[in-house]
Amino acid sequence: MSWAGPEDIYLSTSLASYLDRKILVLLRDGRKLMGTLRSFDQFANAVLEGACERVIVDEKYCDIPLGLYVIRGENVVLIGEMDTEREELPPHMIRVSETEIKRAQKVESEASELRGTMRKRMEFLDFD
Repeated sequence: MSWAGPEDIYLSTSLASYLDRKILVLLRDGRKLMGTLRSFDQFANAVLEGACERVIVDEKYCDIPLGLYVIRGENVVLIGEMDTEREELPPHMIRVSETEIKRAQKVESEASELRGTMRKRMEFLDFD
């Protein structure tokens, strides 16, 4: 990846300040990635070192290791520096295994799907 050119001064200035720092990246599909920003370009394509995906379901969470990770800029919604001095999560959050968080995601997804199906079945009723 090449560095941002002078015509992209605002993007390069803001992302350059995050180089070699731990950041959080929110993607369009809702995933949250964390890692150390090692490189970026004018399209916000980024390289994270020591990356992991933080999955949160209710009060459970898991950091799934990804290693060196390339993020395509068009998928980025938000990039922000993480405060390494502060506690990352509220104390009530429970760290679980990758297997357990995937199981919890599946249950949450099925419940959400069921709610959507029930809503569609009830559309004929006029509650207003």
